[in-house]
Amino acid sequence: MVWGMSDKHAPPKNPIIVIPARLASTRLPDKPLADIHGLPMIVHVWRRAMEADAGPVIVACADFQIIDAVKEAGGDAIYTSPTHVSGSDRVFEALHTVDPLKKHDCVINLQGDLPTVDPAAVKASLLPLANAGVDIATLVSPITDAAERNNPNVVKAVLSMADGASTGRALYFSRTAVPSGDGPMYHHIGLYAFRRAALDRFVKLPQGDLEKQESLEQLRALEAGMRIDAQLVDTVPLGVDTPADLERAREILAP
Repeated sequence: MVWGMSDKHAPPKNPIIVIPARLASTRLPDKPLADIHGLPMIVHVWRRAMEADAGPVIVACADFQIIDAVKEAGGDAIYTSPTHVSGSDRVFEALHTVDPLKKHDCVINLQGDLPTVDPAAVKASLLPLANAGVDIATLVSPITDAAERNNPNVVKAVLSMADGASTGRALYFSRTAVPSGDGPMYHHIGLYAFRRAALDRFVKLPQGDLEKQESLEQLRALEAGMRIDAQLVDTVPLGVDTPADLERAREILAP
């Protein structure tokens, strides 16, 4: 379930989804091409993006093998520089290539290792952008498992959010358990919807000190004074980083 989908304000009018992907991975080599029930993982992600019905979908690749896999499935994919250090940089290059006139007013950056992502959640990432003051939108889910609170692999979003609201302003992101004290804690989901101008600005920013300290790219935007709002959703998609994650994805997606 996605909270707040009846929001009366309209999200951006002409979004596009870009899925950055590359074969280089230390923990799971050739990850985008990993087989999940007869299809490469990147194709499962592309299908979830198509099912979101939030706009056209492009896979931005650093390897021609990924392009071949996506096109064989009927999708659109383009080659981007293999030297990019982040998915955001890859998305920026792809967007400049496919839409140089900037007809798309927003881009959803969907990671290529989220084969179980809920299509409704992908579309819900646009909702915070109904507020003209928001530069970047993302997703969070309430933490219900106590073990996640102190797990550094679970990124926490500190939100300013009114009681009963489905969207909150992000004040900080951390790998540690924040905020302290009683009250909700939110699991950040690494999916972003950028206004076009916000992405143009973001990729030109230097790395921030907090970004380096926490190893969290989104802190660069906050340090630069950009506004990030987060939409509440019920479930966290499985990020596939290891062989064990891949086996779990196969279980979840079993026909």
